[in-house]
Amino acid sequence: MKYYSTRNKEYKVTAAEAIAHGLAPDGGLFVPETVPVLGENEIKALCGKDYRGRASEILKLYLDEFTESEIEEIVKAAYGDNFDCAETAPVHFVNPTTAVLELWHGPTCAFKDMALQILPYLLTASLKKCGEQRKVCILVATSGDTGKAALEGFADIEGTKILVFYPHNGVSDVQKLQMITQSGKNVSVAAVYGNFDDAQTGVKKIFADRELADKLSAEGWFLSSANSINWGRLLPQIVYYFSAYCDFVNSGNISYGEELDFVVPTGNFGDILACWYAKKMGLPVGKLLCASNENNVLSDFFKTGTYDRNRPFHMTISPSMDILVSSNLERLLSSISNDDKLVAGYMAELSSCGKYTVTDEIKTVLSENFIGGYCSDKQTKELINKVYNEQGYLIDTHTAVAYKLMETYRTETDSNKPTVVVSTASPFKFCDSVLDALGDGTKASGVELIEKLSEITGAPAPKPLAGLDKREKRFNEVVEKTEMKATVEAFVK
Repeated sequence: MKYYSTRNKEYKVTAAEAIAHGLAPDGGLFVPETVPVLGENEIKALCGKDYRGRASEILKLYLDEFTESEIEEIVKAAYGDNFDCAETAPVHFVNPTTAVLELWHGPTCAFKDMALQILPYLLTASLKKCGEQRKVCILVATSGDTGKAALEGFADIEGTKILVFYPHNGVSDVQKLQMITQSGKNVSVAAVYGNFDDAQTGVKKIFADRELADKLSAEGWFLSSANSINWGRLLPQIVYYFSAYCDFVNSGNISYGEELDFVVPTGNFGDILACWYAKKMGLPVGKLLCASNENNVLSDFFKTGTYDRNRPFHMTISPSMDILVSSNLERLLSSISNDDKLVAGYMAELSSCGKYTVTDEIKTVLSENFIGGYCSDKQTKELINKVYNEQGYLIDTHTAVAYKLMETYRTETDSNKPTVVVSTASPFKFCDSVLDALGDGTKASGVELIEKLSEITGAPAPKPLAGLDKREKRFNEVVEKTEMKATVEAFVK
C-alpha cells in the first residue's frame, strides 16, 4: 500500500517511508491510498481475540511491507506488562447503553501510550526497511500527554534522540513533572513561552526548513515526528475502536451490526480521526461526537463549515485540549474531498488568514457523521461530581468534557443510543481539578494531591505517578518561539 501527501497526491511513499519521515516535504500529512474494508465475518473474528490479536490484524492491513511475524512481535513488545491490566484498553460499563473506553492503563497514564508504546518499534523497523543509515531526532510539540508518552517510548532507543517542546505554564503540574524528570541519555525537554499552537507551529517550521535538514543530514541526522501528524501514531489508534466495539458486543449489550456512537475529547483531532477511519473500514459506527472545551474551534467548524482560529485562546482545566489549530483535520478533509489541491488551498488560507470555509459537499458529509459540542470548566467540574456521586466512577477533566457532550446530545435527540465515551487520561493526572470538582478545596500542587484524591475516593493512584515529586528534575529550560530551531541544533550536536 502506498501513502501520499494530503497536499500532493503525486508524492507517494511506502508505509515505512511515511512512518520514518512523519511529514511530507510539502508540509502535508501522509494518508493511505486506499482504506481497507473488513467484512462482517472478519470483524466478528476480532471479537474472539485479545487486544494484541486485534491490533495485529488491523496493522497488517496497512503495513504490507511487514511480515505477519514482524507485526506480531512489534505488537507483543508494545502491549505487555507495561500496561496495568490484561485487557490493555478495557471498557467500563456505567450502564447497559453507556461504556467508557479506558485508554490510560499504560506507563504514562494517558491515551497517548496506546500509540507511543508501539511507535518506536514501528519507526526503527521502518528505518531498516528504508535502508536509512542516518540517526533520527524525534521532535514533539505537546499539550501535555504526548510529550511524556513519547519520551517514555523512545528513551534510550539506539540510533534516536527525542526533544519535546511544551507550552510554559500550559500543562498540569503532574504532566510537567512527568516530562522534566524523564530518564534516558537521548532525551531532552524545553518549555516554550506561548501556547501549544505556538509550539506546534514552531516544530512544523523546523520540519519545513530545508537548510536545516541539509545541515543535519551532513552530520548524520534527520528529523521525524512522534506527534499524531505521523501515520505511525495514528494507525495504532484505529485498533481501540474495533476493540471497544468487540467488547460491547461480547458484553451482550448490543448485537453485532448495531451501531455505536463514540464521544471523543478532541484537541489535535487525531483520536477522533482514527474513529473515522474505523468507520470507513466497515466498523458499525454511528455518530462521531467531537467534544471540545472553551477552545471550541472544532465545534464551531462542524456547525458552520468555517474553521477559524482567530479567537481568544483559553487555558482550561482540560489542558490537553487547549488547541486552536487541529492538525489532523487536514487528513479528514483529504479523506472526504479526495482533492489535494483543495486541501492545499485550505491549509494555505489557514496559514495566511487563520481561517477557511469548506465546500457544501464537504459540509454535508460532516453533518451526516459528526456532532460538535463543548462545555465550560464549570460544567466539566459539575459533570465529574455528578458521575462520581451517582455512578461511583471517577473521571478526569478531559473525559468529563466528552461525557457532558454525550448527555447533551441524548437530551437534544431524546434518545439513549448505545455509546462509548473515550476516556483519555487517569483522573490522577489532574487531581487538583478533580478534587475541586468533588468539593475538596485543598490548595497544593497537583503531585501533593495524588494521595489526597486516593484517600477521599478509595481509588488507588497509578504506580507510574507514585513518588513523582521526589524524582530528579532534569530539564528546566524555557525558550522563546524564535529559539526553538537553535535548541534543536544544539541538542543534535
